[in-house]
Amino acid sequence: MVQEICVFLFSFTALGVLQIMNTVPAFQEPTVIMQTGLGVLLVVFLLIYLATRYNPPKDLLFYVFAEFSFTCVIDIVSALEYDGFISGYMDFYQKVGEPYLGSAYAIMMCYWDGIVHFIMYLVLIRRMSGRKPYRNLGLFWAGSLLANMSVFLVGIVVGKYGSDIYPAFWINMPFLLLPIWGAIHLFQKPRELLVVAASKAEREQKKALIWRPLDLLLVIYLLGIMAFTLFRGLAVLDCPMEVFTTYVNQYEPYLKDPAGFPKVMMLLLLFHALPLLGSFVYGLITPGCTWMLDWTVYVAGAILQTHWCHIGASLHPRTAEAYRTPESTLLPVLLLNLLYAVGPLLLALRCTGDPAYFLSTAPVGQANNEKKWS
Repeated sequence: MVQEICVFLFSFTALGVLQIMNTVPAFQEPTVIMQTGLGVLLVVFLLIYLATRYNPPKDLLFYVFAEFSFTCVIDIVSALEYDGFISGYMDFYQKVGEPYLGSAYAIMMCYWDGIVHFIMYLVLIRRMSGRKPYRNLGLFWAGSLLANMSVFLVGIVVGKYGSDIYPAFWINMPFLLLPIWGAIHLFQKPRELLVVAASKAEREQKKALIWRPLDLLLVIYLLGIMAFTLFRGLAVLDCPMEVFTTYVNQYEPYLKDPAGFPKVMMLLLLFHALPLLGSFVYGLITPGCTWMLDWTVYVAGAILQTHWCHIGASLHPRTAEAYRTPESTLLPVLLLNLLYAVGPLLLALRCTGDPAYFLSTAPVGQANNEKKWS
């Protein structure tokens, strides 16, 4: 409890850093902003390291979560200032730091980081300090942040903000590289050993899909999501067929937003999420696919985060009216995107909540007529 309270309180020192940089002209040159930003990240890490040197964490990810908690406060301040709720913290950064943070997609991204990721960091730190399992939540975080930064950084370069890149752009690199390392680290980390009755695992794995109605519904659900993924991927690639042009023009004109983020997101889903969704269908049909317990959680984090940004940006007043979802088609488009976002989350909950069907049939221990399955 003590560690997450300390991290929570320390994170709000970011407000003081922003206030100083916003009032001292010497900190407002593009190169100086980059140097100061990287310097602040280094100082924050050193302070966290010194504070824990007598009781070092068992997992190096602790430092990542504590450091990123600090930057979550900066992100929520950025979103609130762009939306006009506060002022006087980010004026300098909006002009010669990262002007693309004023895009609707980036604002929604900052809300997610400043609220959802911030809560996740505190929970992860608490579970670490309490020696409780945190691998699944960590995988959800890794998928969320990695998808976040992939869409964000590539969208900046290929979209209309590509000509407005200042040195502060490079401050984002740790937020791309560290979740990659974090994901690799978490995937390699031993899964918490599950205790499942041998009879239950064997019974579940002998059932055909037709006798598992929940899994059957999930397979149908995933096939629908895959079809929609392919459809929107072809749409952003300017497929000339009338059905695609009609959808983009009348239902989701945000896909044409020159900011570039929606196009990059749809291509990311097309080339990365689509094969993974297909593999999940296979995993629901074939027993013993233990990787389903990890990859469904990781993908759920990625898809939920990207669709939060996508849905929010398509409705946000900072998106030009021509690219916002029309009121006449708002309900079906919103429903489709919400169904897309929650589908992988429901699958992850199903896999982790009742994992018997996905466990290996090779027992690694036995006690009281129960076996431990890996």
